[in-house]
Amino acid sequence: MRKITLITTGGTIEKTYDESSGELANRRSIVRRMLAELRLEETEVNVFELMSKDSLLMTEADRTRILEAVRATGACAEGATTGIVVLHGTDTLALTGEHLHQHLDGPRVPVILTGAMRPFEVKQSDALQNLTEAVFATGVLPPGVYCVAHGRALAFPGVRKDPERGTFVKA
Repeated sequence: MRKITLITTGGTIEKTYDESSGELANRRSIVRRMLAELRLEETEVNVFELMSKDSLLMTEADRTRILEAVRATGACAEGATTGIVVLHGTDTLALTGEHLHQHLDGPRVPVILTGAMRPFEVKQSDALQNLTEAVFATGVLPPGVYCVAHGRALAFPGVRKDPERGTFVKA
């Protein structure tokens, strides 16, 4: 049985539409709705709702909270989890990935950051694809910190968002 920890921080992937105000915003985690659409054989996903924030509003203190949550879930301990997925807004995902890469001393499991360019609730969203790929990546990648999206796994350091292409690339 694979045991994956999913840490949710908000971002576009989890934005929801408010009919009364007409805005897309981070209000609460919707990752359990997303996971319910996946068939995950012999995989247990434990969701940890750390924050629900647009990544443009994230601070260094928020990145430290994410680092502490990753450490607490067993990224550096034997057997606690087989992989960690961090749902994150795409605008500053690379900053958080670099922070984790610099401050995690030899992770024992893959730590995967992923997000979406379009919210899960919007047509033609890449949210479910990226979540699926991130969960899958925890079982096939060696320990390290990665960005997984749009059919690719990119190892930190040196990952950045390319807004023109609407994806992540190696710098």
